[in-house]
Amino acid sequence: MKTKRSQLVTLGVLLALIVAILVGHQPFIDWLKLRGYTPPAAVAQLATEDGMTDQAKHVFYVNHPEITATKTFTDNCPVGTEKTVVLGCYLGNDQGIFVYSVDDPRLNGVEQVTAAHEMLHAAYRRLSTSERKKVDAMLTDYYEHDLTDQRIKDTMNAYKKSEPKDVVNEMHSIFGTEVPNLPAPLETYYKRYFTDRSKITTFTANYQNEFTSRQSQVTAYDAQLASIKQQIDANESQLTSMKSDLDAQNRQLQAYRSNGQISQYNAGVPVYNQAVNAYNAKLTDTKNLINQYNDIVSSRNAIALEEQELVKELSSSSLPASN
Repeated sequence: MKTKRSQLVTLGVLLALIVAILVGHQPFIDWLKLRGYTPPAAVAQLATEDGMTDQAKHVFYVNHPEITATKTFTDNCPVGTEKTVVLGCYLGNDQGIFVYSVDDPRLNGVEQVTAAHEMLHAAYRRLSTSERKKVDAMLTDYYEHDLTDQRIKDTMNAYKKSEPKDVVNEMHSIFGTEVPNLPAPLETYYKRYFTDRSKITTFTANYQNEFTSRQSQVTAYDAQLASIKQQIDANESQLTSMKSDLDAQNRQLQAYRSNGQISQYNAGVPVYNQAVNAYNAKLTDTKNLINQYNDIVSSRNAIALEEQELVKELSSSSLPASN
């Protein structure tokens, strides 16, 4: 049973929280949220691996981040809101950050980038009106004049269609975690949140390479297949013509033999045999090309399947059903 004193202290804290919320006293609200909070080891590790500054850790921890692969994630995070390769969400007004647990070693870095991405959403909310105006201008200027990465351009175009009011907010998170080199003013700005921003962009590059390397391999295989298919088609056309010539030569030889024209028959046999050998050589070459084609198809499809599996792991279809 609580003592009267402890009850008064609890009541005092609650009243202070209500007052802080009413007057918008952010530092005090943060103090209350962090009071007695110790980040779980996995959460603290993400902050360390991301090279978050003390300011960034503060914003991150105020949201009591959770790393989960259970339906807790889908219960809290709207499915399909993120258009980039992250599985996470930030609940507005510092109501929480959720990061989906990704165990596939090929996708190492997704959790780190997701954590940084969502932290930057929380940090963006905390910018003053004047700061946000300045940051928005820098982000928009970079987007309109200097952004060259087509993948990120496509991502931003998707946000323009689905969440037009949050485009700059998304730029703030995406540029900060996925673009290796930014104009000096933006790099200086992001130093508020990262001791070394290249740690984040390296994570991004590493797991993106798991996709792009497979896409490049599939493209290379497709080019090989197209070239081999062209050779096979040409060979088959030649084989048809050669077979027609062989049939004609064979009929002529049989006519010589039937008519007793032995000298003509004997003279024609070597020519015919040479044509048969050429036909068989071309046929063998064609069969080898077909085997090569089929082997490449198998390799190509295996790589394509790997890519599809990776995409699925980072899609809503991999998430547990929500309540």
